[in-house]
Amino acid sequence: MRLAETREDIHSITRRWRREGLLTALVPTMGNLHEGHLALVAAARHEADRVITSIYVNPTQFGQGEDFDSYPRTLDPDRVLLEQAGCDLLFVPGQSTMYPFGIENGIRLLASPDLSGRLEGRSRPGHFDGVVTVVARLFNLACPDVAVFGEKDFQQLLVIRRMVEDLGYPIRVVSVPTVREPSGLAMSSRNNYLEPADRTAAGDLNAVMLAAAKSVESGSKDLMGVEKDTASRLEGLGFRVDYVAVRRAADLAPPGPADRHLRILAAVYWRDTRLIDNISAIQVGIPGI
Repeated sequence: MRLAETREDIHSITRRWRREGLLTALVPTMGNLHEGHLALVAAARHEADRVITSIYVNPTQFGQGEDFDSYPRTLDPDRVLLEQAGCDLLFVPGQSTMYPFGIENGIRLLASPDLSGRLEGRSRPGHFDGVVTVVARLFNLACPDVAVFGEKDFQQLLVIRRMVEDLGYPIRVVSVPTVREPSGLAMSSRNNYLEPADRTAAGDLNAVMLAAAKSVESGSKDLMGVEKDTASRLEGLGFRVDYVAVRRAADLAPPGPADRHLRILAAVYWRDTRLIDNISAIQVGIPGI
């Protein structure tokens, strides 16, 4: 596995791959890798001839008071895991590589308001602007044919798909289902903030969301009632609920009776750790539609 840290490094390697007619896939990460990330690398290996994984903790997607300074940085073990997973190129850009004129003077993108202004975007203003800004920069530097993202961050996935389509990137976005711990808790680098017993207890989030999906798929049309009941159950288990929402999977808009493909999304706190998750659900359709 090769290492690139500068723009010149990654350009020289990827240019040669393109001359050789090799397809490349990019897996953007912030490091502190786990099995969920490795599933993305495995998917990328299936989709392309060469796999690039980036590790960069992007300051522009962290809000005031969030955990940018304390976010786990584990480059050495991450490097070992990626080499074992068959990654071809690890891109570890520094701040001057990603923002050569400084963050304050750098060009910023704005995420699509209709996708980014709700749910996570409402709770974390500016978060998705930071996401599209850094992902666009990674796309410009790596020039991949394929980009691989996890469904755990479902709203982020939709925001990036929209950016790719809107800006005309010749990149195919591939999504990978959420990888879970034995308790059902969605794998996340932030799970490391939890004690072992807390990780098991936090798995109840998935169980409650699966019950909500079952209610929707059993024919419940009172989706607001499903949201309220799910939030109440989570609070009863000790979670502090930011939001629970049943939304249309295509664009996270409130669903109508004829919308079948839905997504149940939640953000909660277990003690001081913020957790997000989502579950797909198929709403029973209206006869004849």
